[in-house]
Amino acid sequence: MRRFSEISPAAAALWYLSVMGISMFCNYPVLAAMTIAGGCMVFIMIAGKGHGREHLFFWLLFAVLAIANPLTSHNGRTVLFVMNNNPVTLEALLYGLNSAALIVGVLYLLRSFTMIMTADRLLYLTGFLSPKLSLTLSMALRFVPLFGRQWQKISDAQRAMGLYRDNNFLDDLKGRMRIFSILVTWALENGITTADSMEARGYGCGRRSQLRQYRTTLQDAVFMAADAVLTGVCVFAVCKNGFRFGFYPDTFVEKPGIKGICGIIAFGLLILMPLVTEGTVKLRWRYLQSRV
Repeated sequence: MRRFSEISPAAAALWYLSVMGISMFCNYPVLAAMTIAGGCMVFIMIAGKGHGREHLFFWLLFAVLAIANPLTSHNGRTVLFVMNNNPVTLEALLYGLNSAALIVGVLYLLRSFTMIMTADRLLYLTGFLSPKLSLTLSMALRFVPLFGRQWQKISDAQRAMGLYRDNNFLDDLKGRMRIFSILVTWALENGITTADSMEARGYGCGRRSQLRQYRTTLQDAVFMAADAVLTGVCVFAVCKNGFRFGFYPDTFVEKPGIKGICGIIAFGLLILMPLVTEGTVKLRWRYLQSRV
């Protein structure tokens, strides 16, 4: 049995697409709380302990988003206080908290997505859909860090030649525009060289093979089947108005019926699937160690 970080790229991508799709298109408060809690736990599971700066950034962003909405939107009937002749309402504050939980939860998921879906896994996944898209994506992933290093090289060379001689805003702007012009010229020349090299190697003449092959095992099939079933239950609950709530003019969250309860349980199980997979592997490993 494999860990969540070792499952096939298709299974991992399907899970992230399902969870983030439901989270972004259904802002039910219970699902929002589950999204931020589940996203944070999945990130800690994959990244491990530490990463304090990232957690600090996410939770500062949560606070800023939660506070910004009641300061800019004044809808709602329950006025908490008045600031600069603008009422700050309870409904706007609750809406800001809910929106902040959804945004930060999705950001946590996206951060863990970048750790799980490495460049080779993304290329393997997109290579079957479109070889041209795969090539474009691989070049983009390569050129983003390459541009940063090349910018620094050009900047150091130009500074040694006397650029930024005058310490003022106009000189700094002129120097950055000059470096940008040199960088764009270098990028175009590098792109032409890469295209000629790919054409000389026969790219596009036949079926494209993958550098690394990922096997789809029974665990991957079961994982994707469970993902599809749980996602279907959540979508069914959303489409059948299983979640009735509103923030304006008065905040109300109706007690969910059978459809809503099934949707909440399904989403909870869906977002906990990586944790269950990881926990099962660890328990199995400890059991095997105890048998030695």
